[in-house]
Amino acid sequence: MAGCFSFSSTLDSCYRYYFSRAGLKSITTDFGDGTIIHCWAPKTRRESKPNLLLLHGFGANAMWQWNEFISRLIRFFNVYVPDLLFFGNSYTTRLERSVSFQALCMMHLMDSFEVRTMNVVGISYGGFVTYSMADQFPERLERLVLCCAGVCLEERDMAAGMFVVKNVDEAASILLPQTPAKLKELLRLTFVKPARILPTCIMDDFIDVMCTEYKQEKEELIKEILKDRNLSTLPKINKPTLILWGEQDRVFPLELAHRLKRYFQKPFNLLSY
Repeated sequence: MAGCFSFSSTLDSCYRYYFSRAGLKSITTDFGDGTIIHCWAPKTRRESKPNLLLLHGFGANAMWQWNEFISRLIRFFNVYVPDLLFFGNSYTTRLERSVSFQALCMMHLMDSFEVRTMNVVGISYGGFVTYSMADQFPERLERLVLCCAGVCLEERDMAAGMFVVKNVDEAASILLPQTPAKLKELLRLTFVKPARILPTCIMDDFIDVMCTEYKQEKEELIKEILKDRNLSTLPKINKPTLILWGEQDRVFPLELAHRLKRYFQKPFNLLSY
């Protein structure tokens, strides 16, 4: 759709305007090792407020996933909203695709802002990164919120039929849709009430703007999540944690929330909606 009106690009520009109006500024940080992270950070950081890091899941960039919450959260927190690697304007030339590397990059980012301690909310894939941050840097994290983050899944769960997809390649084809049909499938999986009518031109535009860049790298991120994953090797974290889940979640079924709650030695808060 080059040279034509782009609904997705226009909406992306609107989100940038909203974030700026809310008191955030767009910052790009170069780590000097081939890794560049983009983040929305406070224009004015207030020491009286706690720090809050919001980590998105698969899909469009961070703005699309957190826009509805920014104006309410920014009243109580110094809010930081980064794009994870290979989303938005963040990328790396390094070959690491692990969640632990994403977590390390997020902590380097917060170091660049001179933020010592923080609360972290992670949704879906961002929850995996949040969990890894709590494992690697327990002294830096205060509280966690894990939203629909299947961190306790095991590699055998897919073969056992827990998910609607049969293998990782099928999951990647839906999470990284390249056709309107696959995008519709993704919407059916991620929304309880998906849009009934969505013009093909709008879907084509969204795919062109949001789903084509770094496709191979994102596929590698998905495969890395499941590779050799076993509950017995999942580190246990000791931080106040809220587990937030959708009762009708079809990407990471609710059973994974109960499994995660059982996994911890002491009770954690579990809220399903």
